Amino acid sequence: MKFRYNRVLCLVILVGLLASLAINVHRYEAEQRNMTVDYAIDYESLMELAEREGLPPTKVLADAKAAGFTSLAVYERNFKKMNLSGKAAAVPGAVILERYESGALASADWRAMVERGEIVGTEVYVTGHDPLTYREVKEDLIRRLGADRVRPFVADGHEALAVKAHYKSLEKLHLGMPTDEMRMVNEAGFYVIARPTNYVKATPEDVAAMFHRLDGIHVSEVIFSGKEALGAPGALDAVVEECKARDLTLGLIEAPTQLQFYEQKGLLDIARQMDYRAARLYSIAKDEMEKIAIPVAIERWVNTDEERNIRVDLLRLFEKPELGKTLYETNMDYFRATHDALADHGFSFGPASWFEPFEPSRVLRALVMVGVAAVGVLYLSLVLPWLNRRPKTELLLFAAGALVMAVPVLMGHGGKIRLLASLLSANLFPSIAMLWILDRIRDKEPGADWPLPRLIGSAVLALWVTGVLSFSGAAYLSGSLSDVEYFLEVNIFRGIKLTFILPLVLVAVGFMQRFDLFGGALAEGEDAWTQIRDLMDRTVTVKMLAALFFVLLAGVVFIARSGHNMGMPVSGLELRFRAFLEQAMYARPRSKELLIGHPAFLLAAFAWARKWPSIIFFALVMAATIGQGSMVETFAHMRTSVMMSVARGIGGIVLGAGIGTMLMVLAELWHGLFARVCKNSGKV
Repeated sequence: MKFRYNRVLCLVILVGLLASLAINVHRYEAEQRNMTVDYAIDYESLMELAEREGLPPTKVLADAKAAGFTSLAVYERNFKKMNLSGKAAAVPGAVILERYESGALASADWRAMVERGEIVGTEVYVTGHDPLTYREVKEDLIRRLGADRVRPFVADGHEALAVKAHYKSLEKLHLGMPTDEMRMVNEAGFYVIARPTNYVKATPEDVAAMFHRLDGIHVSEVIFSGKEALGAPGALDAVVEECKARDLTLGLIEAPTQLQFYEQKGLLDIARQMDYRAARLYSIAKDEMEKIAIPVAIERWVNTDEERNIRVDLLRLFEKPELGKTLYETNMDYFRATHDALADHGFSFGPASWFEPFEPSRVLRALVMVGVAAVGVLYLSLVLPWLNRRPKTELLLFAAGALVMAVPVLMGHGGKIRLLASLLSANLFPSIAMLWILDRIRDKEPGADWPLPRLIGSAVLALWVTGVLSFSGAAYLSGSLSDVEYFLEVNIFRGIKLTFILPLVLVAVGFMQRFDLFGGALAEGEDAWTQIRDLMDRTVTVKMLAALFFVLLAGVVFIARSGHNMGMPVSGLELRFRAFLEQAMYARPRSKELLIGHPAFLLAAFAWARKWPSIIFFALVMAATIGQGSMVETFAHMRTSVMMSVARGIGGIVLGAGIGTMLMVLAELWHGLFARVCKNSGKV
């Protein structure tokens, strides 16, 4: 049977494609306005580096500024750090009593308090040597522990505090943002990334007190520390109001899996109320910094910012010096090289840029939904002969589907419908693209008289045409999902694993509606279902079991190596190959396209022309489908810029076609050699 492509459905799909392209142009413009990276490091890290190298903090800060840093992250103070700095001190009462007994307690006032029984061994005594630090510590102790647990008194002419608390716990207690450190950071020419923690049973007053510390401070972003956002659970509105009043950007810390965010209760509620004035933050894990080389780290930062929409780069120190360099020189060279590499890739530096509200026209989005409905009906008509013969029934199904898909979007809702549309686009477009090319080659008579150059040219052209059809699905997918929530990965595409498998199933069904798996012409009345039944009735041999085992093994490897949480490691050789491609190309093509799908596409054309067994032709078509599906699935990673995804797909076709061409030449040589051997041996 010759399948007919309903022209009305094709026209509707074209209109939906134009609508999706318009949305993608809008997306591209939004992405181009979002190219400013906040290049940052912890203030404490720089101070630690100064101590380890015996350098003045002012020199380290000046060199860090020259290396390109725009912001320093400042965390809340605690007694563990203040005891070392000398600005304030916390001493257990038991230690004071011990000093009294040993005669080491020099202060007459403190000795008198011991003698009067006013020093309690289970309490902690706080003194301050810097007025600003002491005032802020006192304020936060009362706010976090309650006034009944913090008792002021005077000793040696200065106020001190008696705190009812467990010393080890108090030593680690967060005590507010340090104004003195933040001012020092600003004076050195940096913005401050504020890293506040939450209060127990936070109130709006607690929130206001934290933000009051930021008065007069140049802050680039607020990024919460710990497992809760400031204000959670009951004072989130106060955080939103303070951030809006100060035009602050919210930082979202990327999760270790590089998918969505480190979980902080209340974080997304704040981001949503701030209309997603937010930027994604990434930092290479401390344990990983011990394993990777500096060039690898630099490459990681470039890829991170380009491919995952990271706009706050929080660097860490390398703990070991390079050969022939001091630790200080090693890190400063690393900082400068990373900054220069990012600049070479088009990034500017300053407070992190963020996506402005992105709302494509409802009409454009509805046209995309209508196009998806047309694609669904078109695929059904290409695998169901009875439907293909009934164009009116096709149009009735399309009308019903279009209403279901478009109406919620026009009403301003349709989040689930849009996700369904993206899933259908990711699976149906590459499937229809493969079926269309199969219908084209069915019209051509295969034969050995096709010269190899013509065959290669036709196969490469067919790959490009099929790729363009698959790219249409990518445009639909992006047009369905494009909004700030997907750009920031607040929402993500659901169904990645399904898109690895479903196109294979859809194309396999369509293939068996057109070809006999085991050779020969498709008999009258034979279709995919009869072939499946015949296959189930066949006698199973050991050879078939072995083949099935290897197919299943390949499937397991295919799934395990895909997605964010790969269950199978990548070999060192492949990692080096990937690194080479990342250096050589604007965007590294995906391995499934470059090494599997596109070469298999060209070999499938060769197999058809040279009359190879149908089962081999089928296997190559399945492998080619992997490449087409991967091209569309690339666009499901909405955090990656649309142009990078396009470049990745085009690069895959170019290099994949080159590899496929070489394989076709080798196959032709083998085919000719095999034919001569058969002729000389007298075999037909």
